[in-house]
Amino acid sequence: MIAKLKGVVESVDDGGAVIDVNGVGYLVSASSRTLRDLVVGQPATVLVETIVREDAIALYGFLETAERDWFRILTTVQGVGARVALSILSTLSPDEIARAIAAGDKASLSRPAGVGPKLAARLATELKDKAAAFGVAPASARAAAAAPVSGGSINEDAVSALVNLGYRRVEAFGAVARVTQRLGDGAQLDAVIRAGLQELAR
Repeated sequence: MIAKLKGVVESVDDGGAVIDVNGVGYLVSASSRTLRDLVVGQPATVLVETIVREDAIALYGFLETAERDWFRILTTVQGVGARVALSILSTLSPDEIARAIAAGDKASLSRPAGVGPKLAARLATELKDKAAAFGVAPASARAAAAAPVSGGSINEDAVSALVNLGYRRVEAFGAVARVTQRLGDGAQLDAVIRAGLQELAR
């Protein structure tokens, strides 16, 4: 099975790209997010998911491990084939998928083409545990050593503050959840809000 291609981008079209590896052109289907970052004539290393069918061997390419991992996870859900998975990844980033599933945000999950309300509900239900694992940001070197605080409503207050600043609740919920995983439960409110804003600005 082909797991990775390292070569030169020969062409980029709607829905796919050709990667030239030592004179052999490999056609890989990809999300619009990945295709935007591929530049014709420039070198590229593309992670590949190979799907073998009776009538064809299809290659799906990704520049990020998280996107490839979510492609694999999404296609485990009944009703989500490779094309729908790429549609989801074209509309939502891996972090946004994780936050939407963790928050049960069916509206966001319904945005990609090919995903109706029923499928969005199935994604939110079946992938909730996996979203928790994939939705956590890697530990940051600048994690604050904040002083402990009393009271159990820091997260709620931080979410409210971010919502008041104009962010959607699902975005604020996801950002605060990721930040508190990184900073710990003892983080001060202002530190959580600041870190949450940094998360949302990415």
